Amino acid sequence: MDERPWAWPEGPAELEALQRELAAAGDAAPPWEPVGTGAALTADVLAALDVAAVFAAFPRGEGGPGGAGQRVVAAAVRWCGGRVVERRTVQGLSGGPYVAGLLALRCGPLLEAAVAGLSRRPHLLLVDATGRDHPRRAGLALHLGARLGLPSVGATNRALVAAFAEPGAAAGAAAPLLADGELVGHAVRTRSGARPVLAHAAWRTTPDQARDVALALSRRWRTPLPLRAARTLARMARAGAEARA
Repeated sequence: MDERPWAWPEGPAELEALQRELAAAGDAAPPWEPVGTGAALTADVLAALDVAAVFAAFPRGEGGPGGAGQRVVAAAVRWCGGRVVERRTVQGLSGGPYVAGLLALRCGPLLEAAVAGLSRRPHLLLVDATGRDHPRRAGLALHLGARLGLPSVGATNRALVAAFAEPGAAAGAAAPLLADGELVGHAVRTRSGARPVLAHAAWRTTPDQARDVALALSRRWRTPLPLRAARTLARMARAGAEARA
């Protein structure tokens, strides 16, 4: 039996109960305060930190939302000084079907294994999932951060339950991401003319920190660079696995 904090549940009811506990624990947890930073997490500040990003790639060409037992590739990268310094991939089977708000059942353990396989513990974790933008305010980005004991930020293309007004068209513009009136993140225009990235507060991070991380790590690309690298790695590993099948 796994006795570490915030173990991955085996079923939806157990996960929903745990998510409520996680949300309360997140409210009570001390906020992330990187040593030596000012009000904003600038590119220079983040360049001095170890940032891990993690992404799960699922099979291509299968109809429907995806079921249990699918082959999944989870990839984690460690980003420091403006470049990838380490890569890890883990392959396994999805633990459940795709159900919005219950992604921890589907791929949580594999994402954890990929990050845990890195040789050095990062300062911050970037996850392709929501955090506080969730029916119970505890999406996978928050759960994974709590499980690993790492401050975490989510970055997604779509909101789960929150809403936002379109930010300005220029790079750097942002608009509040609101769930029932609560600020849970920001819609961030990381690249002029591109659709916004949704930056989610997660474990021990604030909505403004999530916004600053997304902007500082994107540079000329739309997707934050560490997450872009993890996505590319996961898809390359998936292609290799499919070619060998």
